[in-house]
Order: sequence, then structure tokens, then C-alpha cells
Amino acid sequence: MLRTLEIRDMLIIDRLELDFRPGLNVLTGETGAGKSILLDSLGFVLGWRGRAELVRSGADQGEVVAEFALTPDHPAQAVLQEAGLPTGPELILRRVNRSDGRKTAWVNDRRCTGEVLRALSDTLIELHGQHDDRGLLNARGHRDLLDDFAGLGDLRAEVRTAWAAQGRARKALQAAQDALAEVQAEEEYLRHAVKELDALDPQPGEEAELDTRRRLMQGAEKVREDVSRAHAALGHDGAEGAMGDALRWLEGAEEAAGGHLESPIAALSRAMAELGEAADGVMRALEALDFNPLELEQIEERLFAIRALARKHGVVPDDLGGFAADLRGKLDALEAGAGNIDALRSALKEAEATYDAAADRLSAARAEAAVRLDAAVTGELAPLKMERAVFETRIVPADPGPDGRDAVDFTVATNPGAPSGPLARIASGGELSRFLLALKVCLSHGNTGVTMIFDEIDRGVGGATADAVGRRLKALAEGGQVLVVTHSPQVAALGAHHWQVVKQVQDGQTLSQVVPLDPGARVDEIARMLAGDTVTDEARGAARVLLDS
Repeated sequence: MLRTLEIRDMLIIDRLELDFRPGLNVLTGETGAGKSILLDSLGFVLGWRGRAELVRSGADQGEVVAEFALTPDHPAQAVLQEAGLPTGPELILRRVNRSDGRKTAWVNDRRCTGEVLRALSDTLIELHGQHDDRGLLNARGHRDLLDDFAGLGDLRAEVRTAWAAQGRARKALQAAQDALAEVQAEEEYLRHAVKELDALDPQPGEEAELDTRRRLMQGAEKVREDVSRAHAALGHDGAEGAMGDALRWLEGAEEAAGGHLESPIAALSRAMAELGEAADGVMRALEALDFNPLELEQIEERLFAIRALARKHGVVPDDLGGFAADLRGKLDALEAGAGNIDALRSALKEAEATYDAAADRLSAARAEAAVRLDAAVTGELAPLKMERAVFETRIVPADPGPDGRDAVDFTVATNPGAPSGPLARIASGGELSRFLLALKVCLSHGNTGVTMIFDEIDRGVGGATADAVGRRLKALAEGGQVLVVTHSPQVAALGAHHWQVVKQVQDGQTLSQVVPLDPGARVDEIARMLAGDTVTDEARGAARVLLDS
């Protein structure tokens, strides 16, 4: 519910504070007094797109503050939470328009974007009038209105779920088909590559091992020659023989030397043992260096084959085994692909059938609800002196989507036998107002905490019809809040709260003010609406009758 509206330096308003209340709030005043400026200012703080120039002439900036009361389950709470803004029982919107055109907005003292304001406005305010393209005249929203009227939220959720599942199934099938087509396009290459890799069967680390052996064999000739000379130098004809002779000579002289040769003999014995171990090692090295030239040729042939295959496939030699496994996996997928796609096709058909069934149930429910809505609107049109008019909720097939396969449009024919068409094109100004009111009365079966604003919806009607319009508005305001900008005394008299918009000239400036009316002032204002500029006692009497009725 809208509690207060504060306006500073907007158009011809310098300072204005309004306290709105539950029930039917009416605003009246002469044409041009500034009633539309109130709606422009409210639309500005709600982020609606409207006039470009709003700042009052001579002011640096204009400002509008609107305060709303929210219940804990009000839809605006979810918008606030999603935007990371403070929630609670009070919602304060503030927006500033500077003279250079820059605009800044706050929600509960936190900066926010115009997008957030507009999202909040959808949960706070409904504006209805002859030029309203956001509400009932917008055919794009008629399907949602019909579904809300019929309480089809659960059915729509079921259709949305089925639509999403169908989309996932279709996406999975397409992905599998694309993958299979890609594999099929390279099937010949895959089979040849796998055959080639399996034939060679390269092992991790094998390339490095073969390269080491090849290098060893290539250098073995020179290395073996040096090692052979070293072996000869260590053998019987070399160091081993000389050291053996020296040891025998010393052992023969040891007794006569009186113990002086014990240490040299021991050291020489140790050296002989080390020398023997070295000779054995050299011999083993000679045996290792002894190779078959055919083996070198075989090693080189395999080494070059591994390296060539690695270059061909753009991988390092040690990754050839894993690469071969990947290719075999693709071939396995190719062989299993047809069966997998058959399963995915079946899953898609099942998902499509589920969606079709849910969409059919939703369409049937909409058709039944359309009959009820048409009857309800027709019942409301009779008291509004439009008993000959025909209202029809037209449902036609549409492309399937998350909300079903129906397009919904509210159409009217002002007289039996006349062609029907969209509300905005067929009905005249006064007829349109009454159609909109009748439709809104039927659709507002539950109070959602939205403040409804009717901008001169009673234009073009008077007398008993205007009284019927007022009574419908009063009924609509029960348990909620309705704001009506009106020129009809019958409608104004039925308001629970009444404000008068007046225009005055002060210090050469034209300013608009809004004055709350007490019971006596209400009589004068309604009398003015009845009689015009000259208010007579008879007009005041008629005004009292309207107020007391």
C-alpha cells in the first residue's frame, strides 16, 4: 500500500506531501490543475519512462519520495532480496532528477538502478487508463491475466518443467548426433591410426631407453678400444703381474727385514684385491660393449618409427599409448553411438509426450477459464450500461513454449453483430474505460498488496453509469487501496478519502497544490464538479445527496 508521496520541485509543484490511506482515494480538480503531474511524479520514482523534462523551472533538481507498507509475503520482498537490498515492513523509494538530466535512485537508503525500481513497481502499482500500455491493454499480458484468474499456477509450473526437460533431451540428442557425425567423418583415419599404433605398441619411457642404447652402441667401438687397453694394463701382463711379482719379492724378504715389510705387504695385498675387482668390472664392461651390428639397426629402426609416429599425431613419444587409448575410445563410441542415439531419441519422444500432455491440460483449463471470465465480465458490463456489448477471451494456437501453446487476447464488440477486435482499437474512450473496469473487477479476485490507480477511467460517462463505475471502484478498493483521478462527481462522492488538485499563481509562478478535503470542503468540490464555476445552493444540495447515497 502507498502511504506517502513527497514531491519537491517537479514541473509546477514546489513542495507537496500526500498521505494516502486504504480504500478508495479520489483526486479531483479542474483540467490542467496538475493531476497528471502527480502520476508523472509517481511514475518517475517507480522508474517508469515518461517525460524527459521534469525539474521545475529555476530549480537545480527535482525529487520524489514514495513510502509503501509491505506485508512479509509481499512480492516486493523477493525483489528486494534478489537485488541485495534491505527488506522489511517499510519500503522507501527516493529518486532525484537533476537539471542536467542525470537521475539517481535509492531504495531504503541504498543506491539502486532504474531496472530495480521498475521490477519493484510491477509488484507495487497497477496503472489503468485509456493510454495504459503496461496493463490490461497490453495483449502480451492477457495470457498471464487469464491464468491468474483461473489459478493455473501449478499447471503452468508443470508445463515449464516439461518444457525444460524436453529442451534438455533435445540438446542431449543433438550433442550425441554431432559427436557421432564427427567420429564417422574420421572413422577411416581412426581405424588406420589405431592399427598402426597397436602394431608398434610403444611403451612409456621406451623412446628414451632406445636412444640411450643407440648412443651407447654408436660410441661402443671407440669406447671398447680404450677399455680393452685398460683391461690389458690391469691384467697379468700389466699391473696385476707387476704387483704380483712385487708381492712375492717382498714376502720372500719379509723374514729377513725384521718386520719392516709387514705394512707394505698388507697394503699391497689390499691393492691386489681392489685391482682384481677393477679388472672384473672392466671385463664386464667389455662384455656389455660387445654388440651385434644387426641389433643397432633394429634399435634405430624402432626408435625412428616411434618418433615419426609421435610427430605425425602431434604428441610426445611417451603419450602415444594414451593417444591410442583415446582413439580406441572414439571407435568404441562409434560402434555404440547408434544404440545410444536410439535411446536418446526415445527419451526425447517421451519428454515431448509429457510436454504435450501437460500443455493440453493447460489449454483445456484455459478454455474453461475463458468461458467463466467472459461470463463474469458480461455480468459486470450490464450495470455499467453496456449490456449489449460482447466480451470474448480469444484463445488461438501459438508456437510451443514454456507457458504452453496458446495465445490469449481479450476482444470486444460494442454491439451484437459488430466485428470484435482488441480492446484498445474497438472501444471508444468511455466504453474502453468501462471495459477495463469490468475486467479489472473480475480479475482482482485476491488482494496481492498492489495499489491500483485509475486515471480518468470514468471519462465519457455520467449519471447512473458514472455511479455504477464509482461503486465498482469502491468494491475493488475493499481490503486494498485504489487511487482514482476523476472528473465525475458520482465517482468522487463514493471515495473514502478525497484530495483536490488546484493551480495557483504565486510571485509570477504557476504552482500546483493538493489539498485534503474535510466533509464541508468535499461538498463544495463535488458541487463545483456538478455546476461548474458558479456553485449554487442547489448544486451543494445535490452534492450532499451524492455523498449521503
